[in-house]
Amino acid sequence: MERLVLKIVVAVLVLFGAKAWASEGGAGEGGASDWVTNDTGKIRLIAATTALGDARSVKLGLHFQLAPGWKIYWRTPGDAGYPPKMNWTGSVNLGPPNVSWPAPKRFQLAGLQNHGYTGEVVLPLDAPVTQPGQAAQAMVAVDYLACAQICVPQEAKLILDLPAGPAQPSAFVHDISRFTALVPGDGARHGVSVDKLEAVGSGDQSFLRLTISASEPLIHPDMFIEPADVASFEAPRVALSKDGRRATLESPVVQGTVQRALAEGPLTITLADGSRSLEATLTPVIGTGAAMAEPAPTDALAGMLLVALLGGLILNLMPCVLPVLSIKVLGALSHGGAERGHVRAAFLASATGIVASFLALAGAAVMVKSAGQAVGWGIQFQQPMFLAVMITLLLLFAVNLWGWFEIRLPAAFMSVGSGGIAHHTLLGHFLSGAFATLLATPCSAPFLGTAVGFALARGPGEIMAIFAALGMGMALPYLAMAAWPDLARRLPKPGAWMVTVRKIMAAALAATALWLGSILATQTGLLGVATQGTKTDIAWTAFDQTALAQAVAGGTVVFVDVTADWCITCKVNKAAVVERGEIAKRLTTGAVLPMRADWTKPDDGIARYLASFNRYGIPFNAVYGPGAPDGIALSELLSEAEVLAALDKAAGDKAAAR
Repeated sequence: MERLVLKIVVAVLVLFGAKAWASEGGAGEGGASDWVTNDTGKIRLIAATTALGDARSVKLGLHFQLAPGWKIYWRTPGDAGYPPKMNWTGSVNLGPPNVSWPAPKRFQLAGLQNHGYTGEVVLPLDAPVTQPGQAAQAMVAVDYLACAQICVPQEAKLILDLPAGPAQPSAFVHDISRFTALVPGDGARHGVSVDKLEAVGSGDQSFLRLTISASEPLIHPDMFIEPADVASFEAPRVALSKDGRRATLESPVVQGTVQRALAEGPLTITLADGSRSLEATLTPVIGTGAAMAEPAPTDALAGMLLVALLGGLILNLMPCVLPVLSIKVLGALSHGGAERGHVRAAFLASATGIVASFLALAGAAVMVKSAGQAVGWGIQFQQPMFLAVMITLLLLFAVNLWGWFEIRLPAAFMSVGSGGIAHHTLLGHFLSGAFATLLATPCSAPFLGTAVGFALARGPGEIMAIFAALGMGMALPYLAMAAWPDLARRLPKPGAWMVTVRKIMAAALAATALWLGSILATQTGLLGVATQGTKTDIAWTAFDQTALAQAVAGGTVVFVDVTADWCITCKVNKAAVVERGEIAKRLTTGAVLPMRADWTKPDDGIARYLASFNRYGIPFNAVYGPGAPDGIALSELLSEAEVLAALDKAAGDKAAAR
């Protein structure tokens, strides 16, 4: 009864709220209509191309920018409200488009559960062209409901001219692509799948239980159930496994019964978890058991802290850390024969430097994310100033190890460069740990990407906790030496033989500086274009989401490689897997379209593309095709077997024929 009264109240607010009759939006230019603005926000129509070309359909987008506190509704709005309605009468050379709905958010209005969108949203549209090759005009009357504390119906008439001529990507193609990536598919793109849907109980005590699995840890999964006209359900209770890769969601029935809903046919389940989603039409099986108790909210975080710890430890073995070994090796050798107390203090100081630097990175990530900017692992290497500072430090340390001159001030920094041989200050050991962390950040590693993706999709507290665990993992070898200092004391005592070691390590640091210098030259335009290592016969196509979608629609298998000059793991993947053997053959013979996204410099479009897979660092590779239109995300460290399996799956029937 209470919910019925609340619905009536909302209906009254809608009927008697001030109805806004918005002015007509003009035809606009360059792929967008004029904005139509009202007190609740603004709306316009955008196109992915500036002209139609010979296409039989055109990708459009209904672009909302809502004022703070205002919301609009999904196709199934929940307990109250209605979704945007579109009337395309008057359009020229265009048929009514197919509307795609990005995964919604759940919010409450007057105690009711509703589903919709806040802030900015684009509803992707695919409109058929009646006469390809000729100009068109899109004309749409939009009727939508915007709600805050009250609900206000809005209307807008939008007009967009689409001229004839070659189809070039418009300035709005990324906006449409960004929200198209949020439209639920079969889950393969995000590594999410449904294990089982069960109907449990009877009458008003019944509920639906959904069990899902994911290749990357789940964060805050939510479930939306359709049709809603025969039964409605509460927000689900969620229980996550320790590692976050399995979840059980239970939604109790509020009105109607599960049995009544099943009598109408299969149910459509939409699962949303941050930028990941899936949609499936399922017929539940009969399940048993009581409803779950409230899950422990810290289970997923506790499991992810262990993943982060392991990822940080493995980071010590990644190729980008090899240049840093000069600092580590010299630091360890300098302790040969030293007293236990000194050895323990030195390694603890280095470990503290590592953890402190990870916390500093976490703080920077929180600030960048709070400012609404794209954030990812290793993005500081996109900044020329950071590269210049790192190059300067590396060269100073290298020439100091070669003995060309002595760095007298400050002494702490000399001890960093000399591995602690000349000076044994704790500050120097602390800075050596911090410096090692900064040089290690271009690498991604197994478990590292999982932990970083989990953290950056959550709040400041989780980000700080996950990064602290990553730092502890990378510092574990130092902590082990601090716990058992006799290990260091058994190393050979320093002597004349270390002069040769110093020169070898100096060469490693100088080579690292030259590598960073080439990246800096690329970013500042001195080299003109980014270099991607040794030339091969693979004809890489520049990454473009519109071209990607068109290629897949035409039955082409596409291999996407997101890389950067500063990403050493990317180069290892290319040399060991991508540019050799059967994979290179497929990429060079036309069997697969190779597409590369260069993230050497900041690029918000690439950052958003990564985030659509819940990834925030590189390397990243994905495979698309008729059998995998939403893409298959691959591991950070590639293997030939994994890539070939993904290519065959994406090819679908073509692979079976081969």
